Amino acid sequence: VQAQLPDLALPKARLEVDVSGIAGRDVVFRFTANPGMALQPLAKVASGGELARAMLALRLVLTEGPPVLVFDEVDAGIGGAAALAVGRSLAEIAKDHQVLVVTHLAQVAAWADAHVVVDKQVVGGATETTVDEVAGEARIAELARMLSGTPDSAAARAHARELLSEATTSPR
Repeated sequence: VQAQLPDLALPKARLEVDVSGIAGRDVVFRFTANPGMALQPLAKVASGGELARAMLALRLVLTEGPPVLVFDEVDAGIGGAAALAVGRSLAEIAKDHQVLVVTHLAQVAAWADAHVVVDKQVVGGATETTVDEVAGEARIAELARMLSGTPDSAAARAHARELLSEATTSPR
């Protein structure tokens, strides 16, 4: 697990597992994201993004687990190469599990087998939520929107295509 953390934008983090009690029933994950800081219970000291990425590191090395995994905020506070590594790692886990990811980063979304957009609109004074799968050119436009805020930008669309190409041609 420790070896996975640098690729997930936690280069100086440490994670240890304390097992105690009768038959090892008391398990505490101890964590620090920064050198020189004492290890403390993961649930108390990790941010939402750090917690999600620490759990992702655990999932990468554990062979058993629930068939469906949900990751929210796994991309909090990261971007660039770290986001690509998170996307690649999620795709690796998705080989053997159903993985649902809430993300705002195109670098993560590009690795998905299916990409859905959740949107809220106020209609007649009430909020309605829609969920639509995007594919083909609609997916390119959505990734471009995620990258630049402008789905019609030629540069953003080219970058979106590049991300999808890397994600679909890289070994998983």
